[in-house]
Amino acid sequence: MIVVATADFELYHEVVTELRDRGVTFTTVEPGDPLPEGTDVVLVGDDEEFEVAATAADEPVPSVHVVHASPDEPRRAVDAALAYLRGGEGRTVVGVDPGRKPGIAVLAGDTVVAAFQVPRDDAVAVVEAEVADAADPVVRVGDGARLDGAAIVNELEDVRVELVDETGTTPYLGTGARGMGDVLAAVNIARMEGEVVEERAVEPTAGELQVIKDRSREQSAENRAIDEVLARRVAAGELSIAEALERHGESDEE
Repeated sequence: MIVVATADFELYHEVVTELRDRGVTFTTVEPGDPLPEGTDVVLVGDDEEFEVAATAADEPVPSVHVVHASPDEPRRAVDAALAYLRGGEGRTVVGVDPGRKPGIAVLAGDTVVAAFQVPRDDAVAVVEAEVADAADPVVRVGDGARLDGAAIVNELEDVRVELVDETGTTPYLGTGARGMGDVLAAVNIARMEGEVVEERAVEPTAGELQVIKDRSREQSAENRAIDEVLARRVAAGELSIAEALERHGESDEE
């Protein structure tokens, strides 16, 4: 059982809302009150001290796990509590299925605690937020969509990154599951060990450069594509498509 025991009203509201939204069974007590029988995890504030007391003078002190929570990040606290209940805290592993809108899955041990699908340019920020303050996290990036994957690998800093063979990671999608493939593939990628890499150098093919040009045309207000020189810089991760379009416009003005 999860117990919320905090005098911080904002934290109480945020954590209780998160627990209810996720259908988690929990109860609440006033700080200092005895814990209910069967308590496994107690959620308290970051600045709150918590000492477990015996329910009676002749009983041993129960063994419970204490999670310190912030009202700004209630999901992290709930993730930690659930991961503990499901077999220990576990290492934080982030799986990424690269592409124009990468699928991202966050695991704590064997438990999937979060999932995202965001534009490529936002993927690194999402991953970095998920591994911040985690103990010894690892990010596993699929080796498909070479240019998008290489850009993500090269932009990630101060975290262990593994390149994973993503062959067979996208599952069959039955009725009603359309659009979930990239996220489910990211879950599978997160569960596979890969080769540790610090950077990934990719020589773009003519077809990949054309894809970048086509993307730039889609994003251009003037329906104009960037040239091959700028497309190569985008492929190398030196520029985003938006930055390349800006430079393309500047060159036209000169």
